[in-house]
Amino acid sequence: MLVVSLAPAADVAKYAADLGAETLVPPVLVFARLTIQEASRRRLLLALLVLTLLVVGFSAWGFHKITTVTRSDGTLLPPTQVTLITSQLLIVVTFMYSGVLALSAAVVAGPLISSEVESGLLLSMLARPVRRSEVVIGKWLGLAVLVFVYAAGSAFLELAAVNWATGYLPPHPIELVLYVAAEGLSLLSLGLVLSTRLSGITGGVIALVAWLMAWIAGVVGDIGAGLQNSALQNVGTISHLLLPTDGLWRGAVYAMEPDVILAALRAAGTAGRANPFSAVDPPPNAFLAWVVVWFALMLTLAIWSFRTREI
Repeated sequence: MLVVSLAPAADVAKYAADLGAETLVPPVLVFARLTIQEASRRRLLLALLVLTLLVVGFSAWGFHKITTVTRSDGTLLPPTQVTLITSQLLIVVTFMYSGVLALSAAVVAGPLISSEVESGLLLSMLARPVRRSEVVIGKWLGLAVLVFVYAAGSAFLELAAVNWATGYLPPHPIELVLYVAAEGLSLLSLGLVLSTRLSGITGGVIALVAWLMAWIAGVVGDIGAGLQNSALQNVGTISHLLLPTDGLWRGAVYAMEPDVILAALRAAGTAGRANPFSAVDPPPNAFLAWVVVWFALMLTLAIWSFRTREI
């Protein structure tokens, strides 16, 4: 289990010196910087980089093979069919990336606060003129930067590989990055809340299981949409409110769907909506507004929980 501590002794000493010198740098940004520095020292980032490059290489080879597939008459697949196959396979590959991002965010966020409480490091830091809210926000901000950088970097590499292999790009690549990054930030925020009360392993496991349950609940909601069963549809709706990861995933899927696929799904009616790897419509604005409120609630809950905890 990865443990992200606040900072090594040298960074703590420098932080104390900065406070003593009445530095103009806000404590929130100092905590964010130290969190990024400490996370960069861990092998998780290196492992993610190596695995991402391997996946991009193998997927580029696999997507290129699509262009060499022949039909029964010996001719190559037409470009339109290559585009359709590529778009659907890209959704599956992106789901793998979102799973890796969710796992990494949960594993890193789980011990974010609890490990430093257990080690006693926060006692020395909170003796300085800093608020507990600054610790929480600074740590969240530091890891949020890492989550976004990984989401954007891996998406750029994968889309560049797909474009090289098949000449295909999804219709809305920027929205794709934003939705996938927001999904990772959701797990990071939930893990941070759990970290203020539970051990690192416990908090990370709970956050990861919650992500999986939210996805399953979304599948149940899709089945309800296909069967026109309001009770099953409500399961998906409630899960999107409690943990918006599945709703954000559907936004990422919509950003990757070509217009031809969208037209076919809409023509299929309710049957076209009963698929966890398809999205007929973009996320409603009301849901996106709720996601913003949800993030604010998670940070507020984390700050309140940490303030009321004895350390």
